[in-house]
Amino acid sequence: MSKILRTTGAVLGTLALAGTLAACGGDSLEKSKDKSSASASGGSSSTGGGKKGSLVIGAAGFTESAVLAELYSQVLADAGYSTSVTTVKNRELYEPALEKGEIDVVPEYAATLTEFLNAKANGANAKPIASSDVTATVAELSKLAGPRGLKVLPAGAAVDQNAFAVTKEFAAKNNLKTLSDLGTSKAKVKIAAGDECKVRPFCAPGLTSKYGIDVTGIDPKGVGTPQAKQAVKDGVDQLVLTTTTDATLDTYGLVLLQDDKKLQNADNVLPVVNAKEAGAQEIADALGKLTKALTTDDLVDLNRKVDAERAKPADVAKAYLQSKGLIKK
Repeated sequence: MSKILRTTGAVLGTLALAGTLAACGGDSLEKSKDKSSASASGGSSSTGGGKKGSLVIGAAGFTESAVLAELYSQVLADAGYSTSVTTVKNRELYEPALEKGEIDVVPEYAATLTEFLNAKANGANAKPIASSDVTATVAELSKLAGPRGLKVLPAGAAVDQNAFAVTKEFAAKNNLKTLSDLGTSKAKVKIAAGDECKVRPFCAPGLTSKYGIDVTGIDPKGVGTPQAKQAVKDGVDQLVLTTTTDATLDTYGLVLLQDDKKLQNADNVLPVVNAKEAGAQEIADALGKLTKALTTDDLVDLNRKVDAERAKPADVAKAYLQSKGLIKK
């Protein structure tokens, strides 16, 4: 199953975190002919002289996507393009805009986009084709994207997928580092998650069948919400469903357990571009350098700087790119 945070009810078997995918006003993006300015939905602009043309980078309505869009914008600006970032709240709006060339580039998640396009092409009841194998998943995604005029660029090591966390004390007491360890420990756990955890294969059913974890119930506090993490911190629940790039786990004294048997699908970060407008190899090369450098830990740190330290995504992106030597200082 695709990860819960990056899709909506349009794809059967996946759900969106409430608020993340609120619709924005309008059916499509209005973009100037030279594509040099951000849309009315907000965004920032970077310029690299614009000699190679202009590119619009799309961002979804959550912190990580905003940061990724800024990273893409700034590396492309450094490569000589005039760039702008525009925010479109959900995939149902920004994916068609990408197909139309109203948006040129978006940061995406391999498995989630695969199942989104799978449902779009084959219906809501289409058999899932994404898996925990990133290479196979990206291959399936490319097959679906090509006929829509989209080009899928290589995925990197950075991944934002569903994950489970326990308190550091609970992990130490039961000698836990992996979900397999939790199953072996025979500890009984109540999961702080969304209601759908009861039936989704990546959640309670998968934890039971794949890891032998003794799930005693679901506490419906949402996915990775402060309330859910607080419940685990307080010992009301023992396990919380969150994501691998959750930047607030330390605040609650929580630690992720490794998904060592790969229950979750490969939601590795990768750029997707409009093949006609942004299919040039130099664009792929510029974004590829970033993709190779970016790690999951980097995403956690970048998210933390924005969410906890209240830094601006553009500033956070610039500092990161400079620290990695990916743009000129």
